[in-house]
Amino acid sequence: MSKTAKTKSFDPNSPADPSAQIYGLPFTCEEADIVLVPVPWEVTTSYGGGCSRGPQAIREASLQVDLFHPEFPGLWKRGIAMDEVPKALKQQSATLKKLAALVIETQTGETSPKKLAKAAEAMVLINEECAVMNDWVEERCAYWLKKGKRVGLVGGDHSTPLGLLRAQAKRHKKFGILHIDAHLDLRIAYEGFLYSHASIMHNALALPQLERIVSVGIRDFCQQENDVFLKQKDRVRVVRSADIRAMQFEGATWQQQCEAIINALPEKVHISFDIDGLDPTLCPNTGTPVPGGLAFEEATYLLSRLAAKRTIIGFDLVEVSPGKDEWDANVGARLLWHLCGVLGA
Repeated sequence: MSKTAKTKSFDPNSPADPSAQIYGLPFTCEEADIVLVPVPWEVTTSYGGGCSRGPQAIREASLQVDLFHPEFPGLWKRGIAMDEVPKALKQQSATLKKLAALVIETQTGETSPKKLAKAAEAMVLINEECAVMNDWVEERCAYWLKKGKRVGLVGGDHSTPLGLLRAQAKRHKKFGILHIDAHLDLRIAYEGFLYSHASIMHNALALPQLERIVSVGIRDFCQQENDVFLKQKDRVRVVRSADIRAMQFEGATWQQQCEAIINALPEKVHISFDIDGLDPTLCPNTGTPVPGGLAFEEATYLLSRLAAKRTIIGFDLVEVSPGKDEWDANVGARLLWHLCGVLGA
């Protein structure tokens, strides 16, 4: 059956079919306009865990999302599909995460020479395999981009979008990143891991095509990150959560603040959304929750305003960690639906 025929026969008001694609949609990746690449990887996470299960949990929770989006009423007709979750990548992540725990353990207390030697070997292997993961992500995202698809990545931890950013850099001479996060992620090889989840924005800055990062909702960063920020001068802008609230307390509207954020970004923008950029009541099981952050509708308003004034070239949604219930995945699925809307706008 063709995509046209599927669109005509599909009832968006019916309960979602669990055997169908994400959001219960009937389209394959080949038919869909928007393809989501799942990356179930969390090797270097250093506090909470579970985000490697994020892509599958979001897919399952997506079946409860109503398909009529008031801002993007025809969104479902565009076709959204999630690529196959790579089981081998998830298994490799689990194996390497145990080795990473050994590395971290040796950095935080007294240990034996034998254990130090094992940790050194593990560090080399982890850095090599994380590089392989990045190459795979770049190749897979490039595959769909070459087919004319709009591509979003669903992590996994925040190290996972580097391959997508590299793929974007090969297609756009200039672009920016709207980075929504509780953390600056400008650490240099955090804990010795070259591709740490805490180093994604530092690694992205190696791309000469990246004009500027505007980081929004920030609550936590270290001296090293502040030094990187200062060294980059105008290439990194930081909008702290505390400053957002202070300006609002003094009379500034969120609309005014969003305009300033958008004006700092170039014409083409990739959205990198760490779920912990939201208020932690919306993502209590994420790996490194921090008090403060954006309300859900503050975030979606910013995304919608951005799409109205800039060209969205892609996005990633990362660090969604399902807990004992599906609350985090539920929020993630609804945020992902809005991200698909702005990407397809």
